[in-house]
Amino acid sequence: MAEIPKTDQDKRKQISVRGIAQVEDVATVKKTFNRHLHYTLVKDRNVATPRDYYFALAHTVRDHLVGRWIRTQQYYYETDPKRVYYLSLEFYMGRSLSNTMINLGIQSTCDEAMYQLGLDIEELEEIEEDAGLGNGGLGRLAACFLDSMATLGLAAYGYGLRYDYGIFTQKIKDGWQVEEPDDWLRYGNPWEKARPEYMLPVNFYGHVEQHGDRSKWVNTQVVFAMPYDSPVPGYGNNTVNTMRLWSAKAPNSFNLKFFNDGEYIQAVCDRNLAENISRVLYPNDNFFEGKELRLKQEYFLVAATLQDIIRRFKSSKFGCRDPVRTSFEAFHEKVAIQLNDTHPSLAVPELMRVLIDIEGLPFEKAFEITKKTCAYTNHTVLPEALERWPTSMLESILPRHLQIIYDINAMHLDRVRRKFPGDDDRVGRMSLVEEHPHKSINMAYLCIVSCHVINGVAAIHSDIIKNETFKDFYELEPEMFQNKTNGITPRRWLLLCNPSLSDLIADKIGEGWVRKLEELRKLTPFASEEVFINSVMKVKQENKMQLASFIKKMYGITVNPASIFDIHVKRIHEYKRQLLNALHVITLYNRLKKNPSMTFVPRTIMFGGKAAPGYHMAKLIIKLIGNIARVINSDPIIGDRLKVVYIENYRVSLAEKVIPACDLSEQISLAGTEASGTGNMKFMLNGALTIGTLDGANVEMREEMGPENIFIFGMTVEEVQALKARGYNPRDFYDRNAELKQALDQIQNGYFSPENPDQFRDIVSALLDHGDRFCLLADYESYIRCQERVSETYLNSSVWSKMCILNIAASGKFSSDRTISDYAKEIWGVEPSDVILPAPHDVPDIKPEKPDQPKES
Repeated sequence: MAEIPKTDQDKRKQISVRGIAQVEDVATVKKTFNRHLHYTLVKDRNVATPRDYYFALAHTVRDHLVGRWIRTQQYYYETDPKRVYYLSLEFYMGRSLSNTMINLGIQSTCDEAMYQLGLDIEELEEIEEDAGLGNGGLGRLAACFLDSMATLGLAAYGYGLRYDYGIFTQKIKDGWQVEEPDDWLRYGNPWEKARPEYMLPVNFYGHVEQHGDRSKWVNTQVVFAMPYDSPVPGYGNNTVNTMRLWSAKAPNSFNLKFFNDGEYIQAVCDRNLAENISRVLYPNDNFFEGKELRLKQEYFLVAATLQDIIRRFKSSKFGCRDPVRTSFEAFHEKVAIQLNDTHPSLAVPELMRVLIDIEGLPFEKAFEITKKTCAYTNHTVLPEALERWPTSMLESILPRHLQIIYDINAMHLDRVRRKFPGDDDRVGRMSLVEEHPHKSINMAYLCIVSCHVINGVAAIHSDIIKNETFKDFYELEPEMFQNKTNGITPRRWLLLCNPSLSDLIADKIGEGWVRKLEELRKLTPFASEEVFINSVMKVKQENKMQLASFIKKMYGITVNPASIFDIHVKRIHEYKRQLLNALHVITLYNRLKKNPSMTFVPRTIMFGGKAAPGYHMAKLIIKLIGNIARVINSDPIIGDRLKVVYIENYRVSLAEKVIPACDLSEQISLAGTEASGTGNMKFMLNGALTIGTLDGANVEMREEMGPENIFIFGMTVEEVQALKARGYNPRDFYDRNAELKQALDQIQNGYFSPENPDQFRDIVSALLDHGDRFCLLADYESYIRCQERVSETYLNSSVWSKMCILNIAASGKFSSDRTISDYAKEIWGVEPSDVILPAPHDVPDIKPEKPDQPKES
């Protein structure tokens, strides 16, 4: 007979994840599903909706996570590894259900359980809202990185903001983009766990008082940061890391003076002002908007996060929450902070403030610790995207931080003068404080000066920031600059979104590629094997038919699944040159109209992506594409040979449908403007061919697959610079190319907008009268010729198929596992681990719990 626990302490030992039964079987999943439907959702089958069934399944799957999640955190607590903190204002997570089932290896079990209950798991998966807490590439990269950090067994945490409203929902009405709020939390979020016990204060405004040589920030306004934790499961290793997102909460004593005046109702209503900090994601991509609310969001994130990091550093390993580690000498040996662009750059002055004002360290020591701890990733070279905060705004909202930035700048400029004596121009160029057009702080410069590593996100981008954007800083400290080419997680972007192709690959080379994507190279010998080629093309055709039926259902447009699916999906921005693609569409249309009986390879050209709400030109481009589509799709002479589709509200879950069906991926930014791109990698991994410029990661994709397996056109970075140095006149290109002239004249004269002939004049004017900043006209002819090569190649199905397979085989480098492994070894000073933690029902190898020692979170 089991011994009865004698003391409360002994009794508490029964509260353990080890007691949870094994759940990886169909009967248990069905039972748990029923339990959640009844006890969590309080429904029976007579009144349950499909959404209730989705939530019951989500809670069932989450149950599988929880034991592993707690175990992982216990393991980190006991082993006390160096922790990595990834700070980002955006995490574009998408949906979690399928990804979680795949990473836990329970997808087939759940599928069978739902089938036995008469439910279609795919229908339930479609009910889940996307967690759209990002604009595009930067936010999705952060999400892929979290997946890889967990899969590589790193003790890593993602820190961001829990926006009530994510990236807006895009509706296309009358051809125009209309924004609607993305109320993604309306029905609740089954994946998150609120942690009110870890709520932290964040200060704003106030002023600084000097007490001897100590500064004190006083009379501040306080807003609380409430953490919400979401699990991040690794693939097949029982590791579950944490993404912690902060939500703003007003203090209960908010505006107490109103209470005394009897203005109780007004005081309660005013709580919204404080809580607006985490209300909405700013919908700008590659554009800086210097708004006060945005500055508050950036500081709110870093202030709450750094308190959390320091609390965990102090209490870690010592088994209680009393601050035991008081020396910060070893801080950088236990903590690595990665800044995802400059949005979290206030982490630098905030960490300095804590170390100096609260922990009492001297300035020089605090700076040394900060520099060894922080690293900065640059994501763009477009000047309008670089953050510059007005000193007047910083002085009002964060007065102590502005002082610290000035002190960092003084120390930095002294160093510049010592290394380059007498070079006053250089000193002026390198100052963190810019005087024109108004006095402001260059946040990228602050990061470079205060971090121990600065990295670009593709080889060509890293070269540009060293040789152009941050040339002076590179000459000061060249050893600080690194390259870390971006990557994508193969779990979501092949295993989840293209299961048929995944199965084909696994049949040929096994399943090792899911964790080691470089193993896809083993496919190379099969690129000439007819049976394999036919199988791959059959999968592609099935994916195209699925997308065609989706387009028919959503937009009422019938597209030809045998046509080239030519897809251009990404944020709408002039530098990404959707307009160049539109000019190609018009050119094809004009050729067909001129000679309807010509030999023509059918094409379905799909555009998708959101424009920033205040970006007039981008929204006008969307309208133009819609009008072109209206003309072409209703022209009986054209028939199904050419169709244009605008995919509304492009987002992660839609990318998962679109990418596997693509034949031709458009990656056509002007050379030197796209830092990396990650959509290009997703298409490549799924067997689409790329038409693109030598920009961003396209350059490395070409190296990996060989120049014969990609369609490259247009000027190189050097040729763009040479053209602009000579004096670029777009009209020269307009005058000497009849097809280009015809297309632009049609846009200008209202061919595509007969009801309003002047509607698109601004577009043509930007190209002909205002310098064509992104050189569409200079690259037009090369682009058209390259597109002709695409059509010729598509006609030769065996050559096209072989190129597709060689693209897939060359994708290994572009796994985010490789990227994160490089960050870990070369920036963070940690080693990836292939340790598989014990499952919740296994006896763990980690040390047994000690009595009365609360665990960290």
